Amino acid sequence: MDFPTFYMDHLAGGRLIIGLIASVHVLINHPLAVGAYPLLAWMEWWAHKHNRPDVDHLAYRITFIVFIVTTTVGAMTGVGIWLSTSLFAPFAIGSLLRVFFWGWFMEWLVFISEVALIMWWFLTWKKADTPEKKRKHIKVGVALSIMSWITMALIVAVLGFMMKPGEWNQTRAFWDAMTNPLYAPQLGFRTCFAFMTGAVFLWFASFFFTRNKGPHWGEGTRLRHWIVYRLSHVVLVSLLGTFLFGTWYWNAVPDTMKANSSVALLTQEFMNWHGQFQSLLGWTIIAFLVVGIGGLGNSFMVPRWALLIPSFLGIWLLGHFERAREFMRKPWVIGEYMYSNGVHKDELAFLQSEGLLKHATYVRHHDVTDANKVEAGQDIFMLACSRCHSTTGLNGMIEKFTAMYGAGKPWDTAGMVLFIKGMHQTRTFMPPFPGNDREAEALVAYIQQLKENPESLQGAQSAGIVVAPTAGDQQ
Repeated sequence: MDFPTFYMDHLAGGRLIIGLIASVHVLINHPLAVGAYPLLAWMEWWAHKHNRPDVDHLAYRITFIVFIVTTTVGAMTGVGIWLSTSLFAPFAIGSLLRVFFWGWFMEWLVFISEVALIMWWFLTWKKADTPEKKRKHIKVGVALSIMSWITMALIVAVLGFMMKPGEWNQTRAFWDAMTNPLYAPQLGFRTCFAFMTGAVFLWFASFFFTRNKGPHWGEGTRLRHWIVYRLSHVVLVSLLGTFLFGTWYWNAVPDTMKANSSVALLTQEFMNWHGQFQSLLGWTIIAFLVVGIGGLGNSFMVPRWALLIPSFLGIWLLGHFERAREFMRKPWVIGEYMYSNGVHKDELAFLQSEGLLKHATYVRHHDVTDANKVEAGQDIFMLACSRCHSTTGLNGMIEKFTAMYGAGKPWDTAGMVLFIKGMHQTRTFMPPFPGNDREAEALVAYIQQLKENPESLQGAQSAGIVVAPTAGDQQ
């Protein structure tokens, strides 16, 4: 209520943009920065210890790919998360900044160190041409690996806090926020998953750099067998850790959030397929298991195309995990503290009594009258609904009420008011309506007008900022 609303109607208010940017960032950060960099540093160390320049050269060639991706798309999506959340959910990111100020300050220092180490490690690789220089270069790779993991470890505290703040709700202490109940299991799950998918990526990439050709025919097969055999151990051990930490993580998730899992995984339209989806998750785990065991047995029999299966399944699984995690914490943006529309839990009863518009800044009216009911309803929609819903686009209000009443059927105004006031009781992922009775009626009047005259709603970035005059201003 304290920020003008940056709104993109056809994209459900903009939350889809946040989700897409964050998912791409995680898909790069986990397998490549957290998972691949330590494995590449280990390859460099092993090559130096056993005098295997072919292994060192392979590590360098794969590092080139990882370096380019992490310093371009990875870095840009990291900045994109900050930009998109600041635009579409300033109330949430503002609260998190106040809670985790020192945590994010440390993360920024670590991130700067990580970027500097990435540049240093890759760009000086070929200059490390003596044993002493090589040992120093390996230490840079180890430091980079540690910094990449610490970056994730700090951010995971924020992600766990948003689902289950734990003792922080009583103490408001920084360390209670950092050590929330979901922190340790989620960190273990993400770490193991990063190593598992990072190993598969290195395995897959190595197949393109170990072809048999020229006078050294056969050396590519030997090198491929070396990396596949060792990475198979990483895949299998990480798979076990992913399962164990994932089970711990699931058991620590609040029961109210688990109840949203069928919708979180497959949306309302496909929630009846929940059983089939669980089977697909099982087959995903089996695919990684088969790849790991196959690499231990005979890597010569594993074709390059077969590694596309666990690679794509890893991307799919991690992306779906992020989507489900985001949805399951509804109706909260910060568990038991702030609802997804930016209303604090402790403010809800007050706003339902006093009215939402009365205490909002960027609205056209502070009270609902017969003359301004539709305009006031539009303001209420923007305050209470626009973080997740559109008017005519994705997850639109017209679509929802048409599905409720049936195509071509009339919409009952009184029934819509009752539904809006009690929707959180039947749809647990919806926050309670944060306004009074008159404001619920105004919201319905606006939605009824949308039905008759569907028009996309413009945000403050297009329509401009409006501030209603106060009683003193009017006099």
